[in-house]
Amino acid sequence: MKILVTGGAGFIGSHLVQKLLQEGHDVTVVDNFDSFYPRQAKEENVRSYAPHSCLRFIEGDLSDASTYNLLPSELDCIVHLAAKAGVRPSIEAPMDYVNANLVATQLMLEYAVRIGTKQFVFASSSSVYGLCENAPWREDDGNLKPISPYAATKLSNEYMGHVYSNVYNLRFVGLRFFTVYGPRQRPDLAINKFVNQIKRGDVVRLFGDGSTLRDYTFIDDIVDGIYRAMYYEGSRFRIFNLGYGNPVKLLDMVKIVEENLGIPAVIEFAEEQSGDVPLTWASIERARSELGYHPVVNISEGISRYISWINGGTKSS
Repeated sequence: MKILVTGGAGFIGSHLVQKLLQEGHDVTVVDNFDSFYPRQAKEENVRSYAPHSCLRFIEGDLSDASTYNLLPSELDCIVHLAAKAGVRPSIEAPMDYVNANLVATQLMLEYAVRIGTKQFVFASSSSVYGLCENAPWREDDGNLKPISPYAATKLSNEYMGHVYSNVYNLRFVGLRFFTVYGPRQRPDLAINKFVNQIKRGDVVRLFGDGSTLRDYTFIDDIVDGIYRAMYYEGSRFRIFNLGYGNPVKLLDMVKIVEENLGIPAVIEFAEEQSGDVPLTWASIERARSELGYHPVVNISEGISRYISWINGGTKSS
C-alpha cells in the first residue's frame, strides 16, 4: 500500500513506520519536529528506519495549508498520529493545541477527501473519557467528560471524523490509545522519568497518594492495533480502544521498576495536578472482536524490555 504516516518521527510513529517498511509498504512520513521534546530524540527515531528505498520523509507543519502541496497525490491509507501531546501543558497553552490538533486534523481530512483516500486512521486518546465513571471504559459510552484542552481536541477530532465519514464516504477509524510506553517513548512520560530518576538516586515525585490507576500498553501491542486498523473494512466510522485492559496502580508500577533495576526508589508525594484523572481502564472487547487485537505484553515484561533497551540491550521493537 501507499501510506502516509503523520508524526512519523515521534515515539509511536517511528515504530509504526519501521513495521510498515519491513512489511514492504511505500511510506511517506511528515513531521514538524515539534519542540515538546528535543529534536535530537526525534532524529534518532528517524534513524531507526531511514534511509530506505520505499521511504520519503517530509519536514512540515500540518497546520500550514502550504505543507499539503508537498504530500502525495495518491494514497491508500493515511495514519494520522501527529498531534501536540501533553495533558498538563495543554492547560497552560490551549491555543497551541487548537492549531496543532484541531486545525491540522481538519486540513488533513480535507486533503484525504481531495486526493480520494478511503482509509483514515486517527490517533485519539484515552483522555477523551476524562472523569467517566463507568469503568472499564467502552467506546459506546456517551458520558464522556474530558478535563483538559488536549482531551477536548482529540474528542473534537473524532466528531469531525464522523462528519467526514458520512458526508464524503471516508472510512474514519479512531484509536483511543491508553498510556503507551516502551523503547523510544517520550522523555516526559512517567515510566521513562521514574527509570532514570531511580537509576540516578533522585527523588521520585508522585502526584497524589500513588493510588491512581493507568492502563499501561506496550508499544508493540499499539503498533499491532494500528496495523490492523489500516485493514479494517467495517462501518465507515468506528472508534476502538487500544489498551492492555488491566489498570495498574502507580505505586505498583514504581515497585516493578524498582525490582527490574534492583534499586529502591526515594519517593516523595506531591499534590495532584490539574488535568490528571484517577483511572484509565480500557474495555478492549470491540478491538478484539472486530480487529483481532490481542495485547500480549504485560506491565512486568514491558518494563523489563524498556529497561533492557535503556541499558543498550536488544529487547526492543
